[in-house]
Amino acid sequence: MAPDDLPGRIEETRLADALSERYLAYAMSTIMSRSLPDVRDGLKPVHRRLVYAMHQLRLDPTSGFKKCARIVGDVMGKYHPHGDASIYDAMVRMAQEFAARYPLVEGQGNFGNIDGDNAAAMRYTEARLTEVAQALLAGIDENAVDFRPTYDGEEAEPLVLPGAFPNLLANGAAGIAVGMATSIPPHNAGEVCAAAIHLIANPEASTAELLAHMPGPDFPTGGTLVEDKAALLQAYETGRGGFRLRAKWEIERGRLGTWVIVVTEIPYQVQKSRLIEQIAQLLEDKKLPLLGDVRDESAETVRLVLEPKTRGVEPDVLMATLFRATQLETRFPLNMNVLTADRTPQVLGLRAVLRQWLAHREEVLRRRSEHRLAAIERRLEILEGFLAVYLNLDEVIRIIRNEDEPKPVLMRSFGLTELQAESVLNMRLRSLRKLEELEIRKEHKALSGERKELRALLGDVGLRWRKISGELEAMVKQFGAGALGARRTRLAEAPTEVAISTEAFVEREPITVVLSDKGWIRALKGHLADGAELKFKDGDKLRIMVTCETTDKLCLFATNGRAYTLKASELPRGRGDGQPVRLLGELTNEDDVTALFIWREGMRYLVANSAGRGFIAKAEDLLAEKRTGKTVLNLKPGEEAAFCQTVDGDHVAVIGDNKKLLVFPLEQIPEMARGLGVMLQKYKDGGMKDIKTFRAADGLTWKLGEKTRTESDLRPWLGERGQAGKLPPNGFPKSGKFG
Repeated sequence: MAPDDLPGRIEETRLADALSERYLAYAMSTIMSRSLPDVRDGLKPVHRRLVYAMHQLRLDPTSGFKKCARIVGDVMGKYHPHGDASIYDAMVRMAQEFAARYPLVEGQGNFGNIDGDNAAAMRYTEARLTEVAQALLAGIDENAVDFRPTYDGEEAEPLVLPGAFPNLLANGAAGIAVGMATSIPPHNAGEVCAAAIHLIANPEASTAELLAHMPGPDFPTGGTLVEDKAALLQAYETGRGGFRLRAKWEIERGRLGTWVIVVTEIPYQVQKSRLIEQIAQLLEDKKLPLLGDVRDESAETVRLVLEPKTRGVEPDVLMATLFRATQLETRFPLNMNVLTADRTPQVLGLRAVLRQWLAHREEVLRRRSEHRLAAIERRLEILEGFLAVYLNLDEVIRIIRNEDEPKPVLMRSFGLTELQAESVLNMRLRSLRKLEELEIRKEHKALSGERKELRALLGDVGLRWRKISGELEAMVKQFGAGALGARRTRLAEAPTEVAISTEAFVEREPITVVLSDKGWIRALKGHLADGAELKFKDGDKLRIMVTCETTDKLCLFATNGRAYTLKASELPRGRGDGQPVRLLGELTNEDDVTALFIWREGMRYLVANSAGRGFIAKAEDLLAEKRTGKTVLNLKPGEEAAFCQTVDGDHVAVIGDNKKLLVFPLEQIPEMARGLGVMLQKYKDGGMKDIKTFRAADGLTWKLGEKTRTESDLRPWLGERGQAGKLPPNGFPKSGKFG
């Protein structure tokens, strides 16, 4: 049997087992070392290695810049054995102010822009760390975190950074691993620290209480967050959800009533150039009928100008169409899938994320304190040795000059430790002056006081948490104010959906709808006055003329008792004769038009048939969705729908073919959506001639030629609905109509 380590040894394994084993190793490598951030410092390995390598190169905020090629070379050669392109891309994103809420790298040169243009090659650009990165590194040289050997064993790299800055939530993270992904939006660092302070003071604080301090994401490109508060709370409670983000816009008024919309902030991770291309393409495809033009007037700041098609367009409606069709509104997902302190992938809620970060801060504080205490103990031991020999310097000098092995002699003579004796032997002659002794005693006193404080800190966990709260308050002052710390993303209530009807896409302009006696309908531009000269076919004449707007709806009531809805914008235009109304409303040859009027929401109408039955119908009951219309007034054989009038008054006057007039209160007529109606006036022979609603206080009026007559005393004709009535007063038109 060949030994296991024999070169060339072949071991038979099932393909499925070999594939699963290797794929699992790849998946774990992707999850642990590439795609998911650490909850403690919010960094992936490549970002952590970049920051640490720049720290090793002493590229702090006060130093000069170094070429990015030099930095990338160090990272790739010492810590990150991958391609230089991926390392440089990561560095570029850490330096872009529109990509990182709190940049960790300060770039010099072309680092790309919000239009999506790439950064210049790394040989042309330079970089150094920012103060935010310095806060992440604070204490890294004080045994605050563990280190591990690099891939080649020649260097050491930190497992995690000390992370005094809340980088995970402040800068967010995004990544796709194997079988899992992460997506964390940026937040305001001052608000995150305020929430952490509240959590320290109230360990059982609810997510809602934490959101009172950090109400939502704060994106580097601003915009407006329009997510519902309940959904926001649910997302942070579970660690999964999403946020609706809209562009920030305002109206700029021009001369003569003109206006444009100016977009000054666009949603996060939306490339401005592609957004403009998307809007322009939709405009060309005629999918944005309310938009006239789009212009990019951006310089240092974003400025997109959107011109409406016409001045009559409502700005809210125009933006609602753009929000639905373009990336002016996006949805940013929340999936707080991170590596916990024990390197386990897990989806955490807001409280758990803050707790793990604070636990890391407490551990860092403890380790730094222990490191500092050990250094103080060592220094105090040395200082105590100095003070011991200062009492007898002549003897010290004699021992050093005469003894072959002065170290053990010093230890025996003055009771020194090995460290103290070594320090005395290494002391410079200038340190023997009297002034130096005073400095040593002063330093000894200061270090003794600091040692006492550190021992108290390490012995009291409550004291440590108070210390961390103080550090967080300092962080709020440093990064929570000024241009960098001010909140950029506005918080707004979840918007009510703007109803976008087809009328919204119609240019509003005045028109006059003309219906001829033979049933031809057309729309003429402008509002024509009564008596305007109109042309018709031979033998035809004007029947109804309605002045309206192209955005109006018209109601056509026919003799068959059905109501039809016509859109003014869809009526035939021009100088021709128009189109038969029967084709628009699908009327039969036996049906005729009873009334044509502008449909108005909330109005009431009196509908009646030729036999004298009728009722009051709401405007909504006359609205028809189909061309076949909607049955309103049911008819018996031989009857026709004869009237459809706007209700205006408190009484009704009815006159029949028998020339008898009846007046009764309007309240006696019921309101119905559909039906036969009730008897309005009783007839032996014939039917209803005319009907009118009026106000009794104003009297009943009718036209007599070109004059108008009013009858104020209506007591002789006043009765109950369904009565026969009496002969009208003298002077009533012989036509039997009110005119």
